[in-house]
Order: sequence, then structure tokens, then C-alpha cells
Amino acid sequence: MKDDSVIRDEAFWSEGEARDSRWLITCDHATNRVPDWVGSGDLGIAADDMARHIAYDVGAAGVSKKLGALIGAPVVGSDFSRLVIDPNRGEDDPTLLMRLYDGTVIPANRDADAAERQRRLDRLHRPYHNALEKLAGARPDRAICAIHSFTPQLRGRMARPWAVGVLYSHKDERLAPLLIERCRQQGWVTGDNEPYSGHLDGDSIDRHALAQGRPNVLIEVRNDLIRDDAGQAEWAEKLALVMDGLLEEAGL
Repeated sequence: MKDDSVIRDEAFWSEGEARDSRWLITCDHATNRVPDWVGSGDLGIAADDMARHIAYDVGAAGVSKKLGALIGAPVVGSDFSRLVIDPNRGEDDPTLLMRLYDGTVIPANRDADAAERQRRLDRLHRPYHNALEKLAGARPDRAICAIHSFTPQLRGRMARPWAVGVLYSHKDERLAPLLIERCRQQGWVTGDNEPYSGHLDGDSIDRHALAQGRPNVLIEVRNDLIRDDAGQAEWAEKLALVMDGLLEEAGL
């Protein structure tokens, strides 16, 4: 079913909710937007920092939308910066409101009290997860593909060699190893739970996939490859290719 309808809310956006693929594409860190009621729309850091990976997953929203359109899957993404409140963290995670990230202090979070944390949870974090779960639960055989991006190099660290990484939890290895094999067959330098581990208690995959037994993968694309529309389109097509028939081959 072709459906390109867009739904927008303060906390999230979705596209193609009526599309008929088993897959749901999610994008937790889709934007660097700061709502005007948080620091008057300013977290107190430089514009250059707001354009970096610390504020959002560069290019991930474009890849998510294009991939969803290619494979006929609904797509849902956050509509607030991860620095406002991180939707890929559980509500009790100490990094929910980051005060320091990759060398940058976040002034608007440094003195955020419990009431401010609760306000951001109520207006942003919870509505996003409610929207995600609504789509995840729209069919009993749902599978989730989370799209993220990673920076080629953290400050003071070694360069990361991977073009793409496939992340997963030890609690569910039904899809990820097969996807990694497919990616490597394409000649891509592919990380196996790199550049970091794919399991974090309370994160989006843990909450919406592992807890319900839904098949899942989390794909990280190096963000210098998807900074512009052409790169996003190229990688959406590449990912559509390696995801084609993945669930069937895995017997799911």
C-alpha cells in the first residue's frame, strides 16, 4: 500500500502509518530542534555544536524516510534534540539529560531540576514513545529497524573505520548476524556491535522490541556518508537491498 501521509506533533513525526510492510522504521535522534519552551529554544551551546552528532544523528532522518518509502514501511522519528532529553534512554537513565557530551558542556541542562526533567518527559519523551508503540503494536508480526548515525571520530579518539554498524542485544540475535553477513557481502566495512554495544536497558529497542519479542535490528551509518540528500538516498537504497527478504531468510 502506498501511503505518504505525514503526521506531526511537538514530540514526533510519522510517515506512511498505513503502509503494509512488517517493518517499522524508527529514528530516535532525528533532529536537533530545541522547543521554544526549553531555554527559549537555545541550550546555551554554539551553533556549530548543535550541528554536530551530539545534538542529533546527522542524516539519519533522511535515510529513515527514504528507506521507509522504498520498502513500504511506516516511519516514526523524534522531533526534539537528544540534548533536550534523549529518547533512546530509559526514564531512570542518568544520561537522560546530558550535561557534558563529547567535550561540550550543555548549560541548559547543567542546572535542570527534577521538575524540569519531568516537564521534558511529559511533553516530549513519553509522547514519542507512545507514538512509537502505537505503530509497533499495529500488527502482531511487527519487526523494528532503528536507524542511527555515528560520527567518524570522537574528539581525542581514534578514527572509526566502519561504514555501517549493526547493533543488537545478546537477548535477541535472530536477525543481526545475518544482516552483518549480508552487509559484508556487499563489501562494506561493517561493525558487529560497533562502534558500541547494542544493548542498553531501557533504550528504545529494549522497550519496544526485546520486551515484546519483536524481531529487531539497529543500523548505524557513518554520518559523513549521509550528510546530504544524495548520500541519504544512496544508503537508503543500499539498506533496502540488504533488508529485502531478511525476515524470511531468518525464518521469522
